[in-house]
Amino acid sequence: MFLAISLGPVRDPDNGHAISPVVAAALCIKPRGLLTPRQARKVDALKQGSDAFAECDAWQCASTVFFGARGRKHWTPWIDDAIDSDIIPIMRFARVLRRDIDAVNNAIELPWSNGQAEGQINRLKTLKRAMYGRAGAELLRARMLPPRHTN
Repeated sequence: MFLAISLGPVRDPDNGHAISPVVAAALCIKPRGLLTPRQARKVDALKQGSDAFAECDAWQCASTVFFGARGRKHWTPWIDDAIDSDIIPIMRFARVLRRDIDAVNNAIELPWSNGQAEGQINRLKTLKRAMYGRAGAELLRARMLPPRHTN
């Protein structure tokens, strides 16, 4: 992770323990305004102790603007800069965005969502996995279809 610097791990200013990569990643993606004072001290320590963390934090702030912007003209410079960055996960993310920029553009700009369909597909797959090897099509049909109402 990005905390592997030559000086050793970055220490928590409150208790002196090493800040784990998982905690650092969580702090990096959390908006500065939502950080508690203790978390803000950790972020400041991480920025001072790790140039890579400071760069990741800057990219996270830029990506917030990127996803909040409307229109491809705002996104193209961010993607170009991200592809040229030294941080491999950000570079990969930007390459994937560029590969499917039309889908990204539509997902951000259009009001429609396929969330309902995806939710039903997920529900079906969960049921199938739960019943795998234990029942046949009849039980699957009974669990998936609504009960028949008789008059």
